[in-house]
Order: sequence, then C-alpha cells, then structure tokens
Amino acid sequence: MIVEAERDNFEVFRDCLSTPLIDRLAPRPATRRRLKGRKNEIKPVVQDTGDDTSAAELSDFIKYIAEEIFTNLPTELRSLSYAAIQNDVPLVDRYATPLVGAQLDAVLEPLPNSVVESLTSYSLLADPSDLPNFLSPVLSIYIATTISPPPEYTPSLTASRPSGCEICAREQLPLTYHHLIPREIHAKAVKRGWHAEWELNKVAWLCRQCHSFCHKIATNEELAKELFSIELLLEREDVRKWAMWVRRVRWKAR
Repeated sequence: MIVEAERDNFEVFRDCLSTPLIDRLAPRPATRRRLKGRKNEIKPVVQDTGDDTSAAELSDFIKYIAEEIFTNLPTELRSLSYAAIQNDVPLVDRYATPLVGAQLDAVLEPLPNSVVESLTSYSLLADPSDLPNFLSPVLSIYIATTISPPPEYTPSLTASRPSGCEICAREQLPLTYHHLIPREIHAKAVKRGWHAEWELNKVAWLCRQCHSFCHKIATNEELAKELFSIELLLEREDVRKWAMWVRRVRWKAR
C-alpha cells in the first residue's frame, strides 16, 4: 500500500520502471528487407496485435512490481526531494548517481524474493544476479528526477504544455519535453541550413516511454532533418502502431 505522502514519488518511480519494462515486453518491430536507395528504404514497423489483454496484463504487472519494489526501499529514498537534500550532505552522498556498488546493494538488500521471481518469470532477468544491473539505471533516473530543482519558468514551454502525451495521448503520466531538434546537433543544424536558429528550441511533450521510442527509431541527425515535428513523427507507420499499442498500457487515475 502506497501512503499518500509518498504517492507522487511512487508515480515517478513507476514511470521510471515502466520504461524498460515496456521496452522489453512491447511487441517487437517486424523487420523487412531494405531495398537499395534511401528513398525506397522500408523502415521497420511495430505490429499492432490488437491484443488489449496483453496491454492490460502488462499494466497490472508494472503496477504490482513497482509497488513491490518501492514499498521496500529505504524510507528516505521513498520520500526523496529537492527540499530534502538541501543542507543534508550525507543524504546527497548516499544517493549519488549512478547508484552502484555498496550503495546499490544496501538499497536492494531489503527487497523480497518475489521481485526477482517476478522479473525472472517475465524473462526480464536471465539470472537473479542481474537484478542490480537492471535496477541501477531505474533508481538513478528516479533519484535524479526527484531531487532536480523546480523547473525554470519558461513561458513558451508552459503555455504549450498539453494534458497528455502528444504521441500516445495518455494522461495522468509525467511528461518530459522532447527537443524536436536534438540539442547535440544544434550547431550542425544551423550551419547546414536545416533549421533557423530561432527554431532550435521547439519541443514536444511526451511520456517517458514515447520519448524513449523516438530516440530508438532514429538518430539525432534523422530526428533533426526528417522528424522535427509531431506531425512528421506521426506520419511514420511504426510511430502510429506504437502509439496504438502503448496507449493501452495505463493506470487508473488516483
């Protein structure tokens, strides 16, 4: 049972955990033979199985395993926040990211055997000893998210923020902003005339899972040159198929 005071942090943790779970358990892209020539290239698409049951089962599993892990984390980790780390150097040191080694072992030690058994039964762990490698990035992202300072007020971003993900349309999920022109190649995009400088900070509001998917299907250069708007992203069949599937993976609003 999640106590109300920890509800917000639990939802952040569930979101962080659901990303690798959905990534590994979602329908695999069906690869097709690529024809020569960029214009004729056939990109992989995600098969739409139309199976609402599998998506519902995945939703239930994510909720179950997130609660099983979160409720057994140290109390100070469950209630971690930007305010909590102010003037508390030992707390900052204990949860420095990436969370590895003895620090990670101390966090994972209280977890019940049911966590390993459940992850193994879904083929998410090849061996129980893989648990630290699986949970380290999840916990590191969770920590970084919960202790991040309040976002700087940016009118151009807050004014355009939708109520749900702009790809899958799911609501009641934390949204991240996806730079439609990746920051790593801003200079290149301007130098080569792909975009004007004023266009560089255009963003889309995406759930963590759709954000991850966008970066899986294209390189930063491809995103900047070919997929620099939500409309262009949704023209791709694999993105539409993904959106149809992942929108079935949802949790009830509290």
